[in-house]
Amino acid sequence: MSTSTAWRLPYTGAGISGLKKTTEPRPIPQPHQYLVRIHAVSLNFRDVGLATGFYSRPTKKDVVLGGDLAGEIVETGASTTKFKVGNRVTASFMPRHYYGVPVGDLEYLGGRIDGTLQEYRVFDEQSLLLAPAYLSYEELSCFPIAAVTAWNALFGGGTPLRPGQTALFQGTGGVSIFGLQLAHAAGARTIITSSSDEKLELAKKLGATYVINYKKTPDWDKELTDGIGAHQIFDSVGLAEIERCFGAVARGGTINNIGILGQKKELKAIDTPSLALWSGSQMRGVLVGSRQQFEELLAFAEVYQLHPYIHKVFEFDQVPEALEYLKSAQHFGKVVVRVGPR
Repeated sequence: MSTSTAWRLPYTGAGISGLKKTTEPRPIPQPHQYLVRIHAVSLNFRDVGLATGFYSRPTKKDVVLGGDLAGEIVETGASTTKFKVGNRVTASFMPRHYYGVPVGDLEYLGGRIDGTLQEYRVFDEQSLLLAPAYLSYEELSCFPIAAVTAWNALFGGGTPLRPGQTALFQGTGGVSIFGLQLAHAAGARTIITSSSDEKLELAKKLGATYVINYKKTPDWDKELTDGIGAHQIFDSVGLAEIERCFGAVARGGTINNIGILGQKKELKAIDTPSLALWSGSQMRGVLVGSRQQFEELLAFAEVYQLHPYIHKVFEFDQVPEALEYLKSAQHFGKVVVRVGPR
């Protein structure tokens, strides 16, 4: 019997050391499904957060972690029409979020349903997307969560980014770096913050117009916007710096909440409604995006030949080490696990 190897987390908060590598029967595709041989998986902080208990989101017992992937169709179920064996594909993080605003509590990979840190996985026909030919498996695996989140933030709301406007990004993680690349390609002025001068130099090479070391310039919200402010802000910190975001946003601009990495229990209450009122701005929570947005993103990326910045690639038997590395925040851009053969 053919088998598949997977990395499973017994329960939320079991710890990175609690991950178990298992060998299981290879799944069989049912009607309207495909069996995908996974070649690469990009890691996200949510994987670390679920393992460590930083995130308390509900997960299924013994869940396979991972929400990103790039792979190859190796078997088709009955009544399939869209793809064929050998096609290179990726998949939506929320497989049933096809378009518009998600309704209800949707399933998501590596949480309510098994994820992608496994050699083989079955996918429904509607959750898969054909890969642009110019991307490697490792590059393609970076798109489903980080890139779709960035695309949704910049272009999926009521006031999409326009050429000549300003976008500001907190930190140099996967979402911010994808946002920087997309905004630069779209003709926007870009600002990015970090505590590392080395990372800021890398950001310049990817199109950052201006960079700010927030350790050296703690009042970064007053910098570089000529008193106008940024039309789009990526808030990856949360309450610890939300007042700075409101101080930096342009009138009519949008603060996109994409993370809560700086949350601290001892933080004081912040009058967010008043901040929004007096700044004339809006705050928007961005939970990745739809299949339709993913398709739009891939078309845009192919035209501009956008390549994600991959900081480091680990092998499949190094998943715990890869998660520990991501947790240490040494990376710039994305960390990838190579699941398939070289």
